[in-house]
Amino acid sequence: MKSSLQSIADCFKRPWYIFFLAASVMTATTVAGQSKLIPVTTSANALVLQVDSAKDVSIIYFGSKLADTAEYRLLSGSYRQTEDYTNVLNSAYTSSGSRNLMEPAISVEHSDGNHSLDLRYVSHAIRPTDANVTEYIVVLKDPVYDFEVELHYKTYYLQDVIEQWSVVRHHEKGNVVLYKYASANLYLKSTAFYLNQYHGDWAKEMQPEESRITHGIKTLDSKLGTRADLFQPPVFMVSLGKPATEEEGTVLFGALEYSGNFRTDLELDFQDNLRIISGMNNYASPYTLEADHDFTTPGFLYVLSRQGKGHASRQLHAWARQYKLLDGNGQRLTLLNNWEATYFDFNETKLKELLKDTRKLGVDLFLLDDGWFANKYPRNGDRSGLGDWQVNKTKLPNGISTLVKEAEKNKVKFGIWVEPEMVSPKSELYETHPEWIVKQPGRPEHYFRHQLVLDLANPAVQDFVFGVIDTLFTANPGLAYIKWDCNAVIYNAYSSYLKSQGQFYIKYVEGLYNVLARIRKKYPEVPMMLCSGGGGRVDYAALQFFTEYWPSDNTDPLERIFMQWEYSYFYPAIASANHVTDWGKQPIKYRVDVAMMGKLGFDIVVKNLPPADLGFCQQAIRDYNSVKDLVWAGDQYRLSQPRESAVASMLYVSADKAAAVVFSYLVNNRYAQGSLLPIRMQGLDPKAKYRITELSIYPGTQSPIDPSKEYSGEFLMTIGFNPAISTSRTSVVLKVDKLR
Repeated sequence: MKSSLQSIADCFKRPWYIFFLAASVMTATTVAGQSKLIPVTTSANALVLQVDSAKDVSIIYFGSKLADTAEYRLLSGSYRQTEDYTNVLNSAYTSSGSRNLMEPAISVEHSDGNHSLDLRYVSHAIRPTDANVTEYIVVLKDPVYDFEVELHYKTYYLQDVIEQWSVVRHHEKGNVVLYKYASANLYLKSTAFYLNQYHGDWAKEMQPEESRITHGIKTLDSKLGTRADLFQPPVFMVSLGKPATEEEGTVLFGALEYSGNFRTDLELDFQDNLRIISGMNNYASPYTLEADHDFTTPGFLYVLSRQGKGHASRQLHAWARQYKLLDGNGQRLTLLNNWEATYFDFNETKLKELLKDTRKLGVDLFLLDDGWFANKYPRNGDRSGLGDWQVNKTKLPNGISTLVKEAEKNKVKFGIWVEPEMVSPKSELYETHPEWIVKQPGRPEHYFRHQLVLDLANPAVQDFVFGVIDTLFTANPGLAYIKWDCNAVIYNAYSSYLKSQGQFYIKYVEGLYNVLARIRKKYPEVPMMLCSGGGGRVDYAALQFFTEYWPSDNTDPLERIFMQWEYSYFYPAIASANHVTDWGKQPIKYRVDVAMMGKLGFDIVVKNLPPADLGFCQQAIRDYNSVKDLVWAGDQYRLSQPRESAVASMLYVSADKAAAVVFSYLVNNRYAQGSLLPIRMQGLDPKAKYRITELSIYPGTQSPIDPSKEYSGEFLMTIGFNPAISTSRTSVVLKVDKLR
């Protein structure tokens, strides 16, 4: 399949050397001439910064890119709003303690104890990486204190995506304390703003809420330390003017690329404009910054669409697969997991039988879940053993290597579960290294899932966690997959290693990234699942180290339709690990069809499947393998919303519009519910002819879909196609092929 990004260079007619020469000349001219305008541009959009005579840097526009850049100078006379008494209301990076009266992006205490900060323009540069990626750097400095901030805007031209972050440094005589340190500060104008945010808990992830933004500050944040997304993920949408729909409306998608405490402030000011400030949460984290050291914030990611939420998500997916997600354009392994088949109760004999079932089922890999380790305090439940990563001799007397060889004998791969950031109070690690554990001296311990968190701010702990993974691979070279779990949040935050506890939450995440970077340097190609008791840690900073994420421990297929639907706005299907389990009341076909909308896996007892169910699963896996590239790399269209209709329908289409796959599900079991009307497809070639066939058919049933009929793309997108969903036919998978 041809990727939609393969033609990036074709969009630029000039030779590469001319492109780079022009960019470098523009940079030098701009800096020397102290230009008043700095348009940060993508294919469709422009974020326009203005430097005024006082050297204040403001955001004067964020919207459709104008053909004539000189017309951006006309913007200031186009608005007749309340007076800005501060002259920094629309600041590109709002500081505190001087003229500002609103929420700041940055707040500091200088080495002399003064809290004022006033950042003024010094210079800027424009640095293209290639024809699609350009970085804009704006340098700001306080005229009184030797303190500066670099604003970085990295644009991805074709995808309309901007990554923004800041770098803070100073050259004062003593230390400076940072009290707030945002990654980005946006400023939007519209007649109204609507926020689509998400909330959740274990097994209830990604629940959407939409509301009109009113005056004051709306804060989206987390203070959990780790597993930070448990109650609220760091992603959101803001619609301008009116709530955006799938195909219509102006909407901004925002996402902080960070795996720890985050904070996003949305402030509707007295001019009725929206200020968005996003970054690491400064909760309990006054950060002491030494002179001549850099403090770099995580990236804040955003994309602006005037064609509704669907277009924004497709742009974000294309960016993620190409630039952020680990092996985003690669392959993925289907698997069988033992968790719901055995839980903690297994031995070598049971696992060898499951390995045979893996081959019988027809998937690529067997995943051994929790319970394979610890001897003094064996891991026979979730109250002991975490931290003691020796193979349990009672369950597995011949070690992991025997199972890896058994997998090879069965012509499948072998993967394993770990949770190396955590420790059980009942463990040898707890007894040996109490100084490695996050807990307050003199206070009673408080547990989340009967466990505590290891102090990754400590380099010795980082070495230990890296060693857990490294030892597994060294002892078992055939190991082919890691499921990395993280089930606890941080209580009683304290590091016996750090002198300044204000740095703890930040240093913990830095330590985590250091470990993951070391693992990826040594084992760059091994697939790893990002699991955190479900969707407790899903963000693009983490996903640069992982090939996939686990959306939720709730695998009820009906619930998963709603969860996967919302996740799909921000993350591409290739990253979503979806397993078929015994959760829910739906038949096996429904469960498999839902799990196909991503990376397919199974967590069932294969030997207990009736022959017809087993035969169906085997054929469904073959059908999935024939369309998985469409799901993983295709453009995704949401055709029928599960919260608005009795039928949910999702389409994935190839970049060349030659093939598509459509998944449709009944989500309302009331009387006579089903696909009463045809469902309009999208993304096809209106002038081409297509043939539709049904996949994933249960044995003994016949499809009502006539594969001999031909339809124009125009017909399928204007009138639509009825998948014949009903209470007796609750899930349907259709393949759409262009006739040659």
